[in-house]
Amino acid sequence: MNAAGIIFSNLHDRHIPELTRTRTMASVPFACRYRLIDFALSNMVNSGISNISVITHNNYRSLMNHIGSGKDWDMARRAGGITILPPFITAHANLSSELYSTRLEALKSIAYSIRELREEYVILSDCDVICNIDLGEVLRAHIAQGADMTMVVKRLPVITAEEKSRTVFETDGTGRITDCINQPEIGLRERDVSLNIWVATRTHLQNAVQDAIAHGYVSFTHDIIAKHAARRNYRIFRHHGLYADIHSLAGYYKESMALIDDYARWDSLFNVERRPILTKVHNSPPTKYALGAKVKDAMIADGCHIAGCVENSVIFRGVRIGPGAVVRNSILFQNTYVGADANLNCVIADKGVVIRDGVCLAGHPDLPFYIDKSTML
Repeated sequence: MNAAGIIFSNLHDRHIPELTRTRTMASVPFACRYRLIDFALSNMVNSGISNISVITHNNYRSLMNHIGSGKDWDMARRAGGITILPPFITAHANLSSELYSTRLEALKSIAYSIRELREEYVILSDCDVICNIDLGEVLRAHIAQGADMTMVVKRLPVITAEEKSRTVFETDGTGRITDCINQPEIGLRERDVSLNIWVATRTHLQNAVQDAIAHGYVSFTHDIIAKHAARRNYRIFRHHGLYADIHSLAGYYKESMALIDDYARWDSLFNVERRPILTKVHNSPPTKYALGAKVKDAMIADGCHIAGCVENSVIFRGVRIGPGAVVRNSILFQNTYVGADANLNCVIADKGVVIRDGVCLAGHPDLPFYIDKSTML
């Protein structure tokens, strides 16, 4: 594919500050063994993109550790591959000595890297877009329509306060964008909601970024798309498969738990033919289930030791659950230890948490009980 990829790793850290205090949104764990960035990376790799840049902001050590050389995505290459782009790499990107907070500011910070691209097209994506999409199909539609930019959207009603923060595109009868709305009204009418994935012709993207630098623009949707929609060929591409994004800790909990009992949802993400979701391989030993362990409706990664009861929960690698312990409706990150006779319900435990014997903790699906990284209770 004659396209390069750009992924934004930090733009939505504020949505779940509990999980992004020490990591980027891109490296938030998801579904037992994955990170959120795995979806964006895999979508690009499965579509034949071999040159991917990941724009970072802060707290990106765990992201670098996860991506490594890129070999787990077949991206350990002499030319191209995966490149981490840290902040403060151009003089004009941070005139106020502050980190960027918008997509356009992030692109301004890597203006030099964009100029160095040799591919004819650029595919850009947020890191927390949970979907399995054929980006090759999007690019072909972009080329066929002679578009300057093509935005991937999904027809959805905007029915909650969280969804109000999404961008909605207004179009004419041909799919050409006429306007974009950053704060749409809440209602049951279906709208073309942005998935924060779009394709741009490289020269058009370069010109847009240079124009933004010259005029001090900060908003991609307001200063670029809305201002130029009347005279530019901006198009939409409707995605009909599963799509989810995360706007809060409760939303993260909901999307994680939905994978347990909704097999169609799981298949639409992880069992699409020729489009696997790739992630870092750990080569851990199989999970051991002790005599008397009880497991029902749970996702459990490898390398765990289960001696208690686990129901309707997501268990990451290396978790140890003691005898007599009961874990229900919970998410336990890597290397969490649950002591004997402990009882957890609607709990999210970050990496390395230790829960001592006999401790009882409970939350609610709308307000899960969160335990910070490396905490002992």
